[in-house]
Amino acid sequence: MSKVRALVLERQHELALRDIDLPQEVGQGEVKIKIHTVGVCGSDVHYYTHGRIGPFIVNAPMVLGHEAAGTVVEVGVGVTHLKVGDRVCMEPGVPDPNSKASRLGMYNVDPAVTFWATPPIHGVLTPFVVHPANYTFKLPDNVSFAEGAMVEPFAVGMQAATKAKITPGDTAVVLGAGPIGTMVAIAALAGGCARAIVADLAQPKLDIAAQYQGVIPVNIREKNLIEEVRRLTDDWGADVVFECSGSPKAWETVMELPRPGGVIVAVGLPVAPVGFDVSTASTKEIRIETVFRYAHQYERSIALIASGRVDLKPLISETFKFEQSIEAFDRAVEARPSDVKLQIVLDQ
Repeated sequence: MSKVRALVLERQHELALRDIDLPQEVGQGEVKIKIHTVGVCGSDVHYYTHGRIGPFIVNAPMVLGHEAAGTVVEVGVGVTHLKVGDRVCMEPGVPDPNSKASRLGMYNVDPAVTFWATPPIHGVLTPFVVHPANYTFKLPDNVSFAEGAMVEPFAVGMQAATKAKITPGDTAVVLGAGPIGTMVAIAALAGGCARAIVADLAQPKLDIAAQYQGVIPVNIREKNLIEEVRRLTDDWGADVVFECSGSPKAWETVMELPRPGGVIVAVGLPVAPVGFDVSTASTKEIRIETVFRYAHQYERSIALIASGRVDLKPLISETFKFEQSIEAFDRAVEARPSDVKLQIVLDQ
């Protein structure tokens, strides 16, 4: 352990930039990374404002941040695919490689997974971090650190698009135009959807999503979404519906949106159980899929960004210096409708 400067969530509502003991020794199969950019995620903010997410409770000081990119500065024994100087982004969840979930390829649902900035695991809003090389991915030269720090949330969109089993030419509906909803829409379009009907209450969020070719924004304060989907699909319904808002209310009418034989992908997490219309789901033979984080999506996400097919840069609303980290989190708490992704740069 070594004392290093970090953004520490001391307890609910209290952040501090201070020195804290964090591991800095590089073991076998690990790399040490000099952190460049870290994104501010909704889960980080939720721990700040609420002190917990479900069963995960902040009972001790915890370093925040899990959407990160940086440069390899040290390589452990046995690491062959990375070298000092490589620009990388890191997958924050590390499972037990021998667990049943990992052997099934579903390592994201391994109960033993450790995930940055999920109590009691420290995050990476600190100058250096040690991480398994197998969960560290090289960035192509044309992918910036800022984009590299966006791979983590984009991987959720990629997981959702993959679970949907999109067929080229599909019509998607995305409920919620927050960071994840917008990235789900982008991933769905990259995955073959001809169009993505994105619904939200906040016009600034819809305006940002509408920058992407194929996005059809629908402000549900002004228009009835069910009627719009029917109009746009000649009364047939959408092939794929992504529920990204986490709103229990969305589930009251969600069965009206997909076509017979369509699919609903649950991405947002309601805080309480929701009512579920089994009869309509059955009579329309609607397939239901769920998403928890992602598995096997980082390399695909990076490849899409590097190809130029996916441009996430318009989603970066503002960048803060490391010394402004508390200011960045207080800005995130404001939840401005025009903000999508705030980032903190450590390596100036």
